[in-house]
Amino acid sequence: MGQGWAMRKMWVGAGVAVALGMGFVMLLVVGVYVVAGNLAGGAGGGAKKLAKGSVPAAYQPLVQKWGNLCPAINPALLAAQLYQESGFNPKAQSHAAAQGIAQFIPGTWATHGIDGDGDGDRDVWDPKDAIPSAASYDCSLASYVKDVPGDPTKNMLASYNAGAYAVIKYQGVPPYKETQNYVKVITTLEESFAAPTARVDPSEQAAGAIAYAQKKLGTLYLWGGNGTAEQGGRFDCSGLTKAAYESVGIELPRVANDQYNAGPHPSRDELLPGDLVFFSDDLTNSRAIRHVGIYVGGGYMIDAPRTGAVIRFDPVDTPDYFGATRVTEDGAKALPTTV
Repeated sequence: MGQGWAMRKMWVGAGVAVALGMGFVMLLVVGVYVVAGNLAGGAGGGAKKLAKGSVPAAYQPLVQKWGNLCPAINPALLAAQLYQESGFNPKAQSHAAAQGIAQFIPGTWATHGIDGDGDGDRDVWDPKDAIPSAASYDCSLASYVKDVPGDPTKNMLASYNAGAYAVIKYQGVPPYKETQNYVKVITTLEESFAAPTARVDPSEQAAGAIAYAQKKLGTLYLWGGNGTAEQGGRFDCSGLTKAAYESVGIELPRVANDQYNAGPHPSRDELLPGDLVFFSDDLTNSRAIRHVGIYVGGGYMIDAPRTGAVIRFDPVDTPDYFGATRVTEDGAKALPTTV
């Protein structure tokens, strides 16, 4: 994911990387553990708004509008469903005949598809119909189970997976492993699409990820590199971040634009060492992200920049800076293996 990485005007080369040295990085590593131990709480409640660029610009107004259709859903939850179902691909089609950006099967579409854009047809392949239909279907399910005790959103999601009759029968999320996992996945992904309303908790694993990446400084970049012996221990940008977090037990997706959804998104002035930082030529669309690094503090990251370069320290404050993700175990586990 780093082949197109352009040379930055300001960068810190291998010599400066050595000058910064082990002591600098280890201070950061210790600092992460201190911060992680001292901060409690995290993101609070309140209305969910979409995180910057988390939904492609073409669909953001639709998700924002229809995500407020009923109290059981919100824009971030609707975005999480669409991402989990199709990766925002309006041409997606599954082996089970699910179709479009919202992955409706034909029978469900026939019953619940609506003409969202008022053009006189109901087209499952048109996001202007499919996104409103997904929201409408969610709200219909919520209405079926409105008298069931518990969280109305979780009951709605359980109905989506197991059917409203099961939720009514068990008076809540039914004891089916698949259904319980589905509810957890979507509600976890929701946090990745929501703009934080308060401080985002730091991750203790971040320190280990930095330590791993620091040991790779000076290693020559390899497009598609995963650090295997056959590849001479070389990485591309997302291969490095994946391996760094894998070293502390967190499995990230392979490509940078999916890694963006592995947790909530701190603002630039809230960055902590270990946060993943992302770069794109399209600052309105996380699906267009093309580069990622690991923030180490002081405005710098460790990254594998491009062919011909080595893993090094680079500044994050460049015009193509997209945003950051604070990786969480649950966030990484919630990501679909393919989108």
